[in-house]
Amino acid sequence: MISDAIETTQCQRKDPVDLFHSGNFVKICAPMVRYSKLAFRTLVRKYDCDLCYTPMIIAADFVRSVKARDSEFTTSKGDRPLIVQFAANEAQVLSDAARIVCPFADGIDLNCGCPQRWAMAEGYGACLINKPELVQDMVRHVRNQVENPRFSVSIKIRIHDDLKRTVDLCRKAEATGVSWITVHGRNVEERHQPVHYDAIKIIKQNLSIPIVANGDVKTLKDAENIHHMTGTDGKNSKMTFQWTAVATFLYTEIGVILLLCVPFISPLRWQKIFMIPLWNKIANYWNKAFLTIIVLLIVLFLDAIREVKKYSTAQGTEKAANINPNAYDHIQMKLFRSQRNLYISGFSLFLWLVLRRTVTLITQLAKELGIQVAMEIQVANTNEAARKYMEENEKLQQALNEKGKCENELALEEHNKKLRKETEKLKAELKKTSNAGPGDLHSRVLQNWLRSSLDC
Repeated sequence: MISDAIETTQCQRKDPVDLFHSGNFVKICAPMVRYSKLAFRTLVRKYDCDLCYTPMIIAADFVRSVKARDSEFTTSKGDRPLIVQFAANEAQVLSDAARIVCPFADGIDLNCGCPQRWAMAEGYGACLINKPELVQDMVRHVRNQVENPRFSVSIKIRIHDDLKRTVDLCRKAEATGVSWITVHGRNVEERHQPVHYDAIKIIKQNLSIPIVANGDVKTLKDAENIHHMTGTDGKNSKMTFQWTAVATFLYTEIGVILLLCVPFISPLRWQKIFMIPLWNKIANYWNKAFLTIIVLLIVLFLDAIREVKKYSTAQGTEKAANINPNAYDHIQMKLFRSQRNLYISGFSLFLWLVLRRTVTLITQLAKELGIQVAMEIQVANTNEAARKYMEENEKLQQALNEKGKCENELALEEHNKKLRKETEKLKAELKKTSNAGPGDLHSRVLQNWLRSSLDC
């Protein structure tokens, strides 16, 4: 049945789901009737094909006939990772087929997209998109009966005319534990009509597991263009442009706030910086820009909350983790990214308000310091004027004192002159009295009075 079976069994097992989280663009060779056999797969792997499918195999024949196994399925040591695609309409039959190929492949894919009449008549292919409960049952049986938890179970579907039914089918398959879903963007009746890539994008937006786009992918450039159009997996989704912009804005806010808080730059110097012509032009639109950014950050914050709620609900219980650990890890990764976006938007909103308040406080503090400096200058000028006034007053007082002293000396000298004149006059009178004779009583009295006056 299997060439190099022993070597293949001993080779290292790979988890195909890890390809979707590797950070590289995943190149997948789709299952093609009569083409996707071992030789073709070996050829395309030489051209860096990451994941290959076998052609569709009827599960019932594969389980029942050894000859069918040897004819339909061959592999080799280097034929990994490998997905075996089965057409089945019974859960137990698909489970048995999966257990047979489990040692030699990395997963199985249930074909729910083949539009050929014979397949749909047998209950295979695209008719299964109208039987979501049967698809759930088949995926559940494989999960429960294949022992290897890293063995992937995927499905390939076409879309309904009513896309809500397709989204509902995918959600039910996701809840059952499917590893990923390949979506061919046409309905059952369409063959060569344009592929509905917008429908694939909507499906991707409503699920947490990887989604692979299929249909009219003929070159590597087509694959890259479709990936960008639909947002499907196959390349590890990096931070989107909007969140990259928000993260850059957040780091810029942190840098500006730290710069504003540098103690070596005073508020007065910041005020001079704020007064440059360029800033004045920007300041005219400051309030509008502030409110616009606030609204954008609030919208992003609410969107991040919605994402966190979505993936917190989708991450499931321990039972879901046991059913499909790969899908559980993928949901955890989505939850981590949504939480990261929540923190980025929340801190950006908070720091934007802090930045606005910081600039306002610096401006007010600069004004207060400016007023204080002006008052200090005014006080210094007043003190200087008072000092000069005191010096002039002291000089004036000194001049007045000197003038008063001179006047006193002149008055005293004038008084002394008068006293000297009176003294001389009295002496003359005394002399006359002495010459009058000692017998005269009146003369003696007058002489005594003159002597006492002179002694004084």
